[in-house]
Amino acid sequence: MNSPNDSKFSILSEFWGFMKERKKWWLGPIVFMMLLLSLLIVLSQGSAVAPFIYTLF
Repeated sequence: MNSPNDSKFSILSEFWGFMKERKKWWLGPIVFMMLLLSLLIVLSQGSAVAPFIYTLF
């Protein structure tokens, strides 16, 4: 039976294979920045930094 972590890694490996096969290397920085911004928003929720994060958007 598959564990929940297997599906996460299969999505990443499929995305990597797609980028490698189709030569879509420009998608890498976009996905990286989206993940970084979402991590920033999640970690800053409920903290004193939150009002400053919202002014960026």
